[in-house]
Amino acid sequence: MADRDLAGRRVLAIVTNYGVEQDELVVPLEHLREKGAAVDVAAASADDVQTLVDDKDPGRTVSPTLTHADADPAAYDLLLVPGGTINADTLRLQDDAVSLIRAFTAAGKPVAAICHGPWALIEAAAVEGKTLTSYPSLETDVLNAGGAWVDRPVVRDDDGYTLVTSRDPGDLDAFLREVDAVLAG
Repeated sequence: MADRDLAGRRVLAIVTNYGVEQDELVVPLEHLREKGAAVDVAAASADDVQTLVDDKDPGRTVSPTLTHADADPAAYDLLLVPGGTINADTLRLQDDAVSLIRAFTAAGKPVAAICHGPWALIEAAAVEGKTLTSYPSLETDVLNAGGAWVDRPVVRDDDGYTLVTSRDPGDLDAFLREVDAVLAG
């Protein structure tokens, strides 16, 4: 794959302050920044984000750049929604986070979600008519929300707004290749 330069591209990652799967946040942050993209992390509060490894063991902490309430979707080229069961379940209950997802999708801006991240998209009514993948336990939720669920490492659906999804941290290479392609245009 050709090395893509993402200079000038802006990405917003939305998370809660506790429970995001470490590699689903940290690996994309480091990857995108190394490629030249500016990446902001928006959390529910300005407190540090405590990541988890496998939903149970403490991982690295990440300092958010801003809060969900302070994020301006118009300033970004792509929304990143990492998983982690606790993170995703809590994220979908936070009105400001759900509003950000709705703003991105209504504007036709790309969204990339991995593992349990699509739960927040379901809450935002953003999966109807979309084909996507996720952690397998979300299959019924995706179907009930009007989406089509498939078991593949990465799925890109360009109908309406571009949605890139993957199943779990084991799919990060494929996920990031597709995110790079979307950002590179």
